[in-house]
Amino acid sequence: MTRSRSFHNAVVTGACGGLGQALARELIAGGARVALVGLQRPALDALAALAPGRCAVYQPDVSDAAAMQAMATDWMNRFGAPDLVIANAGVAGGFDTAQASDLAVMRRMLEINLLGVATTFQPFLEPMRARGQRGALVGVASLAGWRGMPGNGAYCASKAGLIAYLQSLRAELRPTALSVHTISPGYLRTALTAGNRFAMPGLLEPDEAARRLLAGVAAGTEHIVLPRRIGWLARLLGMLPARLHDRILFGQPRKPRVGEAGATEIPGIHKP
Repeated sequence: MTRSRSFHNAVVTGACGGLGQALARELIAGGARVALVGLQRPALDALAALAPGRCAVYQPDVSDAAAMQAMATDWMNRFGAPDLVIANAGVAGGFDTAQASDLAVMRRMLEINLLGVATTFQPFLEPMRARGQRGALVGVASLAGWRGMPGNGAYCASKAGLIAYLQSLRAELRPTALSVHTISPGYLRTALTAGNRFAMPGLLEPDEAARRLLAGVAAGTEHIVLPRRIGWLARLLGMLPARLHDRILFGQPRKPRVGEAGATEIPGIHKP
């Protein structure tokens, strides 16, 4: 029996692939009703087919508050307020401040990675609180949010902002039965890392990451690093003098920018 069996009604954004798909599969296998939120209909339909009576498919832009409200209303009309909401949808890509076209990339990344978490949580917050029962709000951040990295400013900024937002929300909800969980993955074998041209120590498979994440949330762990040893490595690097730390990172290959070979697609951004 997996720890995911302790959740009965879940919402997962970014459920089309990678970590989101692995989370959805784990929750479905555990018997939960799952709202599958993403942009790739075939992948979502394949997941829903695993438990047709317990799943529903939605394709909103997570940064669109009205679309997310409509999704939440439909789901709760069918199955009631969730006890688990996982804001997993996210995008990644290299960034160069000197390039005017990259400003649109940064804006879109902030809309999806940061604003998209708030628009995911907002429609469910009051209904979950009104239940008076335990519930969990999970935001998938990144170790990249712990410190800025050369050529990755937009992504790092979006994840650092997300970590701070989750800290604020956690403090606000302390008096309630709702918990807030910050997930900081290192490198997962997903489409977002497939084009990386640099070393990825501790590369973790999505299925294993999903199991660890759900077990940690079920146990009440507020800060979850995947895998844990990479968190220690990041902390050790963070103890170096800033100039030395930056020199080490500056020599590493950069994450591909939109339009470059190996770059992942960012919805709403067209390749030049």
